[in-house]
Amino acid sequence: MRMGNLATREKICIVGMGDDGLEGLTATARQALERAEIIIGAPNLLANLPDQNVERVAMGGDLDRVIQQIEAAPTKRVVVLTTGDPLFYGTARFLVQRLGKENCEVFPGVSTMQLAFARVKESWDEAYLADLANHPLSRVIEKIRLAEKAGLFTTDSAPPAALAAALLDQKIDYFTAYVCENLGSPDERVTQGELAEVAQQEFSPLNVVILIRKPEPPDRPASMQGRRLFGNPDDAFLQSQPHRGLLTPGEVRAIALAELDLGEESIVWDVGAGSGSVAIEAAQIARRGMAFAIEMDPEDHQLIAANAQRFGVMNLRPVLGKAPEAWEKLPAPDAIFVGGTGRAVSRIAELAFDRLRAGGRMVVNVSSIESIAAVREILHAKSGDASVRMVQISRGVYQLERMRFESLNPTFLISAVKTAGK
Repeated sequence: MRMGNLATREKICIVGMGDDGLEGLTATARQALERAEIIIGAPNLLANLPDQNVERVAMGGDLDRVIQQIEAAPTKRVVVLTTGDPLFYGTARFLVQRLGKENCEVFPGVSTMQLAFARVKESWDEAYLADLANHPLSRVIEKIRLAEKAGLFTTDSAPPAALAAALLDQKIDYFTAYVCENLGSPDERVTQGELAEVAQQEFSPLNVVILIRKPEPPDRPASMQGRRLFGNPDDAFLQSQPHRGLLTPGEVRAIALAELDLGEESIVWDVGAGSGSVAIEAAQIARRGMAFAIEMDPEDHQLIAANAQRFGVMNLRPVLGKAPEAWEKLPAPDAIFVGGTGRAVSRIAELAFDRLRAGGRMVVNVSSIESIAAVREILHAKSGDASVRMVQISRGVYQLERMRFESLNPTFLISAVKTAGK
């Protein structure tokens, strides 16, 4: 809420000061301090000021109290003294919002984050920056996964070792880490190392972590090298022993996902997900969206979660339950993949199609001739068109100096699009 009684007073000056004190301030910032009648700041900052005939008010973490101090002195020139750049995760954000931009003047100093990047000789104009005091660690990790550089203020509850361990737990191992401690102080220290090394060390509470992606790194963790965005080999997925061999083959998955026409923010349902291979690869494509793997078998439900962790996808949610009850509270999807056998698959496809958003796509995978006609009839009635493909794959096997081909069982994909009128 903007204060209304500041129109007739001088602007509130918000001055950022580094560890070098007055010497690091610009001439205009020093003039603002010299003219001040009240200086509000943390005790360690106030101690850097020379003796002068001015009222000093020690400031803690209660910024509402600072506003009260300013309101209590409507005719005096007030300076709020902060550290570094007051607008970079600093006090000025709050004060400007409360007091109004027209009532404030900001004199930035060098921020701790700027110092940290300077110490490691890296630019920070395109870096992902975050304060772990204000952002959940899980969300920060997902941002880091795609970043070239990152700068992070850590906390007592999320120190550098915990951050490094969390990154490694998500198979993010392709950054060089720098932990910059006590910047600007006599005991300043910068530690460079691998994330595995940082995870085993303790550091001063006053630190900034800089992460720099290694030159020409893989676009995925080292443990994921050789794996694909979609169409992964079948043995890349954990499968329950009784169901082994029932996984949607990689070649079929590739065609089905192409037909689903996913975007980066798509919401995807995989109904009858089994071990979750389609849902996992859909989640990798729709990296800013969400994939829901719906499965009624408890053992397969656990495998979905294990496979999602194996592939490092965070935007996949296993859903244990039987369709259609299991999807009642799920968001409307942009794409649905249905896999199954028997008479129930056509009914499930019919009910699921009704939940699609306009323009949404459905692909149903069946293995019997009997199911083709039933599913196609339903999808054709609902969409006005439905395409059918028979996918028959033979994989080459080289034995006894000869090449032969092992044929997989043929499978069928029925595809349809939900038009706006439907």
